[in-house]
Amino acid sequence: MSAISTIRRRVDPVKGSAAIQGELWGVWARDWAELNEPAWRPVFEAALDVAELTSGKLLLDIGCGAGGALVIARRRGAEVAGLDASANLAAIARKRLPGARIEVGETEHLQFADETFDIVISTNSFPFASDLVNALSEAKRVLRRNGTLMMLVWGRREDCELVSGTASAVFPLLPPGEPGTPPPLPLAEPNAIDEVMRQAGLEPTDASEFSAALAVPDAQTAVRVVLSASARPPDFSLA
Repeated sequence: MSAISTIRRRVDPVKGSAAIQGELWGVWARDWAELNEPAWRPVFEAALDVAELTSGKLLLDIGCGAGGALVIARRRGAEVAGLDASANLAAIARKRLPGARIEVGETEHLQFADETFDIVISTNSFPFASDLVNALSEAKRVLRRNGTLMMLVWGRREDCELVSGTASAVFPLLPPGEPGTPPPLPLAEPNAIDEVMRQAGLEPTDASEFSAALAVPDAQTAVRVVLSASARPPDFSLA
């Protein structure tokens, strides 16, 4: 019997980020799963190392996509579960991870019972939450006492080619945010993550940086990788 149980919680009918983000990230789910996530494998490996994942641990990946990090975690002996905004990506994750709980929903309203997981990870997903502090509070709720929450974000613009190069070209293609939406927090800046974690009642214990290359075989694949994170038409012919 799985040790990962469900909790049914009354939540206020406030529109979160899942509807918008699910549509954005799930249109080209197959490209995301087959082209994008393999390029991120070195990042997933490094993130699980930082989280000190070992065999037998119960792990939740918030923003799990098509299950790229969870597949690695299961191979390391963990019992895994995931949550994503995209039903299309979650469907692929379920096929890759038979028996694992993969939910579709909001980071601000997790569908898991209190104190369920030893480790909660999020790879570049928390910054897309409509209420980051609330999302972190939910992560805290589902963590066991002395559990580990690992929040990974892109590096500072001057240190991260993905942000300074690719992301700068992609962000203008994304749909506009809801009216009145505050600008994204500069989470890569020193102490920024520590501050929002403390607001959520968490006590930061460690911060570290690592470098990992995202490699794809050719330019056509690179464009498909970029477009897999958008709802743009897949017109990736290169002049």
